[in-house]
Amino acid sequence: MLLTGRLVPGEKLKIDGLREVLDVGASPIREALSLLVSDQLVVRHEQRGFRAADAGRDNFNEILDLRSTLEGKALRQSMARATPEWIEELVVVHHRMTRAKTAGTEEFEVKHKNFHMALIGNCNSPVMLGICGQLYDLNIRYRYIAGQSKDYKGRKVDDEHQVILEAVIAEDTEKAVAQLLSHYEKTGDFLKAYIK
Repeated sequence: MLLTGRLVPGEKLKIDGLREVLDVGASPIREALSLLVSDQLVVRHEQRGFRAADAGRDNFNEILDLRSTLEGKALRQSMARATPEWIEELVVVHHRMTRAKTAGTEEFEVKHKNFHMALIGNCNSPVMLGICGQLYDLNIRYRYIAGQSKDYKGRKVDDEHQVILEAVIAEDTEKAVAQLLSHYEKTGDFLKAYIK
């Protein structure tokens, strides 16, 4: 609900309302909201409860910059440690993502995250992977806020993913990293038009 924009940035998160929607008790809701504070998706205001975190342009730019820096480094490390098994997993995950494209937005987003995390998953840094996963979730929130119906067709995102994968398979680290960063820059430029 937070990632998809169903709960609007800045919206007061009422425990009773969430209880009804999620069909769980108040205690698990409070506990979940407290955990989401550490993920920067929820803000806690003393004596006033919880709100969905704001989603402004400065925050988006910071997320995009951090994501580019960390994932570029993680991809380099993954490629330096490349194994046939890792490459095979990338090909499989990429194939699943391309097949899911027509299966529905939510399924595609899961497969899309799996692809991006698989690209960096061989970096041998669990902390960096955890941070990259969190940054991905913060970033996807902006994609939903911008609107699922926005036209990505002019971008050829599938081709961008394919070029990244091909560079990894060819063991061309510089090209793979450059294409990954270009992919993020293009997505960032597209989304900035819809972020206040």
